[in-house]
Amino acid sequence: MPRTHATLPRLYVEPDLGAGAQLTLGKEQSLYLAAVLRKTVGDEVVLFNGRDGAWRSALISDSKKSVQLELREQIAPQTPVSDLWYGFAPLKSERLDYVIQKAVEMGVGTIQPVITQRTQVSRLKHERLVANAIEAAEQCEVLSVPVVEPELTLERLLDGWPSGRVLILADEGAASSSPVATLSALKGRPVGVLIGPEGGFLDAERAKLTALPYAVPISLGPRILRADTAAVAALAVIQAIIGDWR
Repeated sequence: MPRTHATLPRLYVEPDLGAGAQLTLGKEQSLYLAAVLRKTVGDEVVLFNGRDGAWRSALISDSKKSVQLELREQIAPQTPVSDLWYGFAPLKSERLDYVIQKAVEMGVGTIQPVITQRTQVSRLKHERLVANAIEAAEQCEVLSVPVVEPELTLERLLDGWPSGRVLILADEGAASSSPVATLSALKGRPVGVLIGPEGGFLDAERAKLTALPYAVPISLGPRILRADTAAVAALAVIQAIIGDWR
């Protein structure tokens, strides 16, 4: 997206977007623009829906209950949906929000909470996870909002793992050598990355995972990383070696 529009507020909306179209925002987004940001008729915002790219739009009504917008110009085409799958053992509170936000920023396509034996949180508010993903996309100019799946157990995940997709394991027990060669060999193949809970997988879980024919353990270095740090490190190295970085 052109950086000339970087200062404009960005909002995710559901309706289709196109030149000349008009839409009315719901109460929450209307309050945000009219009351919090104090936007008035003629002020511009950027709208996106994950399908039609980014659109420069202008307020044509500034009611705090129902702001109306008119779409003026597409300023960025829709980006392709990422095929990178990201699974993680949920963490508590702010750290859970953090891993969702960073996954969006790092370009994942699917976010999957996975319940393991040492997972700190077993029941999640799915709507909050989705809201966090949307907020991160709004703030970081991401046009393809990842799909956030409901939590499932590790056993159910493995039972339904798709044929042909590699599962990259951030494994502190793997040899502490550079993952570059291992990941380079996977270039062009669909992959997912799984981050375990604080304290790591149980021995039985780890043994089951590493024995899978489609699992590829990698080391993230000689240091012990917190789960949220490991998530960012793993996604960064995967994107840098076999992902969409140019």
